[in-house]
Amino acid sequence: SASMAEALRQAPAALGAARVDLDRLDELPAPVARYLRHVLRPGQGVITWAELRQTGTLRADALRERWLRFDACQQVAPGRPGFLWDARVSLGLPLLHLRVRDAFIDGQGSGQVSLGSAFKLAAAAGTPEMNSGALHRFLAEAVWYPTALLPSAALRWSALSDDRALATLTAQGVTVALEFRFNAADEVSGIYTPARWGAFDGGYRQLPWEGHFSAYEDRGGVIVPTRGEVGWHLQGQWRRVWQGSLTQARYAFADRAGASADTVALPARTRRDP
Repeated sequence: SASMAEALRQAPAALGAARVDLDRLDELPAPVARYLRHVLRPGQGVITWAELRQTGTLRADALRERWLRFDACQQVAPGRPGFLWDARVSLGLPLLHLRVRDAFIDGQGSGQVSLGSAFKLAAAAGTPEMNSGALHRFLAEAVWYPTALLPSAALRWSALSDDRALATLTAQGVTVALEFRFNAADEVSGIYTPARWGAFDGGYRQLPWEGHFSAYEDRGGVIVPTRGEVGWHLQGQWRRVWQGSLTQARYAFADRAGASADTVALPARTRRDP
């Protein structure tokens, strides 16, 4: 994964504003403008790099009841855009775990599962379905690096209602759209798409996909959710497949010239459970 992280860092970044200008949001759907003004500070640099640490539970099959604990580190280059999610998944047995790596780098989605660090069990990369599914995930998780949700040549917003708006993102020839849902606190409370590509029964299908976010906190100068869950709509009901907590967030921000991904790195304070 070191080589994948290096590839993520070296991928060419899309051109965009280096700093947050909250005065230029008036053309956006009202709930989007309220959200961005709530979670960002005027004049701050855009996030050029994020390192997110998460813990929680997941299941590989939405129709099975077996949940597994995971700890993960996710590296994100919002301006490229791309991510690398590297998770250690406990199998409930001593000294035995799965290593799961999901990525979107240079427009290519990929996934790999290994037993420990040695034996590769499954891997796939670069299919149109994987590329689209990974970009959908990047867009949904942008609540953790919210300068990526500022309007740009790649990202556009359209109004749906007083508390919903549609974000459409294009990267490396891949385009996805995602409905964002906002609450009365001007936070993103959920995301939804009627058709995200996923792997089911040995093949790819497009199914409705939904996520929820909560417990927002200030982490290094941006306000982000510290809890989330996502799942698929299958057999007439929403079935959660991932639920987790953000335990740490580190960000690098562009400097005033828009230069480097390593200008500032701010550790998050540890979340305290109520």
